[in-house]
Order: sequence, then C-alpha cells, then structure tokens
Amino acid sequence: MSRVAKNPVILPKGVEVAFNGNAITVKGSKGSLEMTVHESVQVTQEDNVLSFAPRTAETSADALAGTMRVLVGNMVAGVSSGFERKLQLIGVGYRAAAKGDTVSLTLGLSHPVEYALPKGVTAETPTQTEIVLKSADKQLLGQAAAEIRSYRPPEPYKGKGIRYSDENVHRKEAKKK
Repeated sequence: MSRVAKNPVILPKGVEVAFNGNAITVKGSKGSLEMTVHESVQVTQEDNVLSFAPRTAETSADALAGTMRVLVGNMVAGVSSGFERKLQLIGVGYRAAAKGDTVSLTLGLSHPVEYALPKGVTAETPTQTEIVLKSADKQLLGQAAAEIRSYRPPEPYKGKGIRYSDENVHRKEAKKK
C-alpha cells in the first residue's frame, strides 16, 4: 500500500462527507465540493476519519489510492479553511482591479485584459499591483492563477510580468559588447 494512502484524512468539526456510489461530497463552511473516486479505490469512514485502500493488488490501484487520498484531503482542507494564491504585477504601468467576477488587467498591451473568474474563485486587489485569489477548490484556484499569469509571464532580463508572490524568477545577464 502506498505511504500516502496509509495516512487517513481526519475531518475537522463542521465538515460533512456523503457517499453516493463512487461519488464523494464534502460540505463545510467555505462551500461544497464533489468528486468521483476511482473504482479501484475503496474509501471507508469511521467516526471522523476517512481511510483509503486499493481494491486490487495492482500497482496502479496502489498509486490511485494515494492520489485519491490527497485529492480528498485537499477537498476537506478547502471547505474548512480554503486556499489562496497571491500574484504580483511587476512593471511600469502594470495594474490590476477586481470588479465582481472579473479581473481587469493593464499590462502594457494596446488593450486592457478582462479575465472572467471561474465560478467558485474570488479575487481581491489590496494594491494595484497585487491580486489575491481565494477558493475552496485547490485545482480550480491554481488553474485561474496560471491563466492570469499566462497573459504576461515574468521575463528573465528585467523580471517584468505577472508572478506568484513566492516565485523566484531566474534572472539572466544582458549581452555584453
């Protein structure tokens, strides 16, 4: 059995888990998430503990048990405390403004970029050069952050562009004469 799948998922107070066939639904204070568990993985619940085990002795079932454990663990963490991702805009004239479910970006292009946030993701702009994305769904949050970053990824010479707040951009030296 995989080492990851051996660790059970402990449900915090206020988080409910419901099973419907292969579908698992996790409800908490930050929302509700649903996922289909692979048929080669068995999920059992005892009190406030979810355990994952492979149904067959195949290596793929073993690996899937670990994967499902991590995905359900992320769902539980998301509905109880939520996830957030911070983006920084670095460059002269680069600005961001969150308006409802869209983020308006000024990135030195001939037109402003309007990014429509997916359902379940919210954005805040504490300053004009910072974007804070929040969601209960870790995968959806990462996808939204990556799509915003893709409009202007950081370039290696001056470091201009949109970067994650914890990202280290590898800088290059300019060409010498």
